[in-house]
Amino acid sequence: MTNEFQVVYHNIDQTDAISEAVQKRIGKLERFCDQIINGRVVLDSPHNNHHKGKVYSVSLEIHTPTLEVRVNQDQHDNHAHEDLYIAIRDAFNVAERQFKSVDKKHRATPLHREVEPMSLDAEAFDDEDSKDTSNEAAA
Repeated sequence: MTNEFQVVYHNIDQTDAISEAVQKRIGKLERFCDQIINGRVVLDSPHNNHHKGKVYSVSLEIHTPTLEVRVNQDQHDNHAHEDLYIAIRDAFNVAERQFKSVDKKHRATPLHREVEPMSLDAEAFDDEDSKDTSNEAAA
């Protein structure tokens, strides 16, 4: 039901590979929430710090009829985010966890019901068997 996702690039050259990675993650999000109206993905390389390397940040805004999910992955000290694809993955994983937690909180009925085992009264069961055998013997 995704109507529109806007992908914004700041200080990053837009490539087909990056766009494809973002679209793939958006498609995966739709498995967790099929009521997404629109969203915005901002890919940014805020600092060109040569000592620490180029660290990317990813921000997400996702709107549904009942919920607005915002994720801001500004982790300048996280060296894993020197790779843009890892920064994208981490931001979308946070959004997935938020959708999952909302789904668990608002689930009306549990997925599995606990069924109480029926208790059989062994003495009553034995009494019925003994009555049946005495009637057969009399006949």
